[in-house]
Amino acid sequence: MPSALPGGEAAHGPFWSEPGTLLEHVPVAVFGVDDGDRVCYWGPGARDLFGYDSTAVLSGPGAVLFADGLRGSSESCARLTERGRTLGYWRGRLTARHQDGTAFACGFRAFSVTGAAGRSVVMVLASRSDELDRVKTNLAFLDALFETCPIGLVMLDPDLRYVHLNQALADMDGLPIEAHLGRRMDEFMIMSDGGEYQRMLREVAQGGAPIVGTLVGLRPRGHPDRDQVRSVSFFPLSRAVGSRPGVGGLMVDVTDREQAILEATASRRRLALLDGASTRIGTTLDVNITAQELVDASMPDFCDGAVVEVVEWMDEDEVFDPARWLITRRIAAGTILPPPATELVSGVDTVRYPPGSVIHDMLRTGRAISAVVNEEFLARTVLIESRARLFAESGLACVLVAPLIARGTVQGIAMFGRSGERPAFTRDDVSLAGELSSRAAICLDNARLYSRVQDIALTLQRALLPSALATSPYVDVAHRYVPGSRITEVGGDWYDVINLPDGRVVLVVGDVMGHGVSAAAAMGRLRITTKALARHDSEPAELLTELDACAQEAGIELATCLYIVYDPRTGRARIASAGHPPPLVLRPDGTVETIDEVLGVPLGVGGFPFRTTEVELPAHATLALYTDGLVEARGRDIEAGLGALRAELGRAPGPLEAMADHVLASLLPTPPADDTVLVLARVHRTP
Repeated sequence: MPSALPGGEAAHGPFWSEPGTLLEHVPVAVFGVDDGDRVCYWGPGARDLFGYDSTAVLSGPGAVLFADGLRGSSESCARLTERGRTLGYWRGRLTARHQDGTAFACGFRAFSVTGAAGRSVVMVLASRSDELDRVKTNLAFLDALFETCPIGLVMLDPDLRYVHLNQALADMDGLPIEAHLGRRMDEFMIMSDGGEYQRMLREVAQGGAPIVGTLVGLRPRGHPDRDQVRSVSFFPLSRAVGSRPGVGGLMVDVTDREQAILEATASRRRLALLDGASTRIGTTLDVNITAQELVDASMPDFCDGAVVEVVEWMDEDEVFDPARWLITRRIAAGTILPPPATELVSGVDTVRYPPGSVIHDMLRTGRAISAVVNEEFLARTVLIESRARLFAESGLACVLVAPLIARGTVQGIAMFGRSGERPAFTRDDVSLAGELSSRAAICLDNARLYSRVQDIALTLQRALLPSALATSPYVDVAHRYVPGSRITEVGGDWYDVINLPDGRVVLVVGDVMGHGVSAAAAMGRLRITTKALARHDSEPAELLTELDACAQEAGIELATCLYIVYDPRTGRARIASAGHPPPLVLRPDGTVETIDEVLGVPLGVGGFPFRTTEVELPAHATLALYTDGLVEARGRDIEAGLGALRAELGRAPGPLEAMADHVLASLLPTPPADDTVLVLARVHRTP
């Protein structure tokens, strides 16, 4: 089959239309004519087009297929075969004749085929002209539509990937047609509808009802600085005649007409960011965690990187002076950009800003401001050359700085940055950052104040606990006090060791219910009162009665106390308890006993007597006194905690200090949920 016309002109092969598409819409007859213009091949579609069976036409003159072949010869047939042989490929229109005698216009394509024996045959493709014209008109219309229509046109496959689109839609998206093909539609647009647009398209692709004139707000990734509103219509593509399944669509940019929708979209995005930030910021009363929550809540929707810094004021009453250097401490940072941006945001702890910096401009007005990262910005704000170079190479193109002001005090600053691939901060963004920082500042200040109260309570607690316990040759003591985590306030746990006449030793442990400064102060009053009462050498029950009265007078509503007097001459211990967990005894043989005969109501209740219990302790036995933080926790019954403590005492190493460390490491959670006291006392007899 020749592939070129005389003179070197390129020619298309006979099947220029793709089989299975155009040929299924236009019936094509295939037949062959030999050197004597006789039909030698009667192929597909020939019977349908001309009406003859193969037996009626094969070996007969080809002239019968043409309107001018009534006398056995046909000028049209001769012309067709002569052109096919001499030109190699010819196409044109001639008048054909059906077996029933009707004539019709027909389009022919003829080309010469040479066999192995040297014989040549002219192969002919024929189709009715009206069918060809119809399909050509439709194709021409579609080509013109996709080429010149100002409305965006698109064809998507069942997975919503681009199969075909026109230039108008490519211009809307800001990317060339070639960049779309084979990729998913959601890769080219940023939506704020929670996936509703994609769900709508999937329903259409699965054969659902068409969508007509639906308004959609989006931001094309090819135009990241431009929100759009489009009127979209989608319909399922027909599966008939072998066509592809999928979705067809039309899109019109109606942004100017629907500016209100754009504003609503932007407002929803801002509100969604603020709503998300309100739930993510301030989940704890820890300053560093709260600052990091602000950083995490701002990325990636609002910015590509952020830091939070607290101002290192000389004192609380210091007033910002724009003529002085500003020193801050960076407590939180994050970025979604690659290095060196990660080193830029996290590579320092203390930052110094010179007078005239963007930070000074922001603090002078008390309002958030934005700035472009250029040579002027770096010269004014970043004086360390290595840091300025990192800033310039980080990819950040603009920054937005907002003050963290709460209760009239500047707590610090929040700085947000965007890369050059995103639009610069707008006035709405500046306003949003100000509101976001204002909310975060309240949470930071709450955390700061809480930390200060915690520090005060912890300082008071430690100051009121004994700095050095009384020593005795008959009692070896190891003691531990572990404050709770910063999530829980300081409690009122306390302990003491007091020497009495005749070598006797008092061991006492207590716990004031509640937390904070008031609990620490109440603990201190009870400890000092207990030490004073112990000097009078009262019975344990009598001492608790006096201590209960003092607690009531001081307004201490609920406190527990375990009071033990050990006499090394007899080896006996006299014990009284005011609602405190029972002491444990580790005997020299390794068995652990609970002294649970000790009863009593907590201090501050009043009206109930206390009772003294006496037990004999073998030489070298170890008493374990503790507070409920060691054995009681959320989700664990106190009996289970006591069982665990007994087990750990039984397997703990011999030396008291090592034993105390082992018990705490085994039983205390990390971080501890409550204050904990543990006192281990190993008793001996007098010679």
